Amino acid sequence: MRASGPVTRNTLRQQIADALRDEVLAGRLLPGQEFTVKQIAEQYGVSATPVREALVDLSAQDLLDSDQHRGFRVHQFSVDDFRGMTEARALIVDAVFRDLEGERLAARAHGAVLVSVRRRAEEAARAARGGDLNILIGYDLRFWRELGALVANRYVAEFLHRLRVQAWVFSVPFLREDAEGGKWLWSGHERLVDALTLGDAAAVRTVIAEYDDHSLRWADRLERSRR
Repeated sequence: MRASGPVTRNTLRQQIADALRDEVLAGRLLPGQEFTVKQIAEQYGVSATPVREALVDLSAQDLLDSDQHRGFRVHQFSVDDFRGMTEARALIVDAVFRDLEGERLAARAHGAVLVSVRRRAEEAARAARGGDLNILIGYDLRFWRELGALVANRYVAEFLHRLRVQAWVFSVPFLREDAEGGKWLWSGHERLVDALTLGDAAAVRTVIAEYDDHSLRWADRLERSRR
């Protein structure tokens, strides 16, 4: 099989950043956990330079905190941070779909991209109903990213994706330690695609509002349980 291209420092930097992001999302790197460039470089068997660049990139995404003397640590989001992410996301998404009423929304919701979005929705919903957090995270992020690319400009889509990654980083440790965490995994992805396919912007906003309300109720429950 012919290689798609050489592995450059930039692609290695991205690969390391993606791998570390996956470690955080999987809960294998926990909030507050510290590590150094040297440790990560040795773990992946690479030089320090692309590792340092990858860690700086993740810091810019607010997933890591940098300490000049101690290296890096996984950022620890608060319940208030999570509420802020949810509220910011709700305002932006509602505005996007209000701007895509009727025919304009229906015109966006067709073709190969929508087929892919529906496939992601089915897989994400199945994982959520089965309480499979490991499978859900990847499909959920891809679902929302593809949906964002379908209806919003790339700057808005990338900002929303970053918020969703941060929300998962906050949520994963608590969902894993909660015996009832699986009951709080949202599974309305398919209903959202159905509404989108019909070009029904009001129904789309209703499903998304239910999703955001679900997230905020989970945050309230989490805060009560930690008192």
